[in-house]
Amino acid sequence: MLVLTRKIGESIIIGDDIEVKIVNVIGKTVRVGIEAPKNIAVHRKEIYEAITQENISATKEDNIISLASLIKQKSQ
Repeated sequence: MLVLTRKIGESIIIGDDIEVKIVNVIGKTVRVGIEAPKNIAVHRKEIYEAITQENISATKEDNIISLASLIKQKSQ
């Protein structure tokens, strides 16, 4: 893991088109601004993990069988 020290207003560049900027620091809380192309998803880790878990849950066999049943009912 690369660990960097930055001050308010300073940035880190990732690749050619992602900028992570330190916007504010209050106590132990750091406010970070991220500029990235629209085609790159940027999420807080806990949100990303929730999305991933929901995607896993949605692909479970029970859900697929239920979906197939609903589709069959609608087509009748």
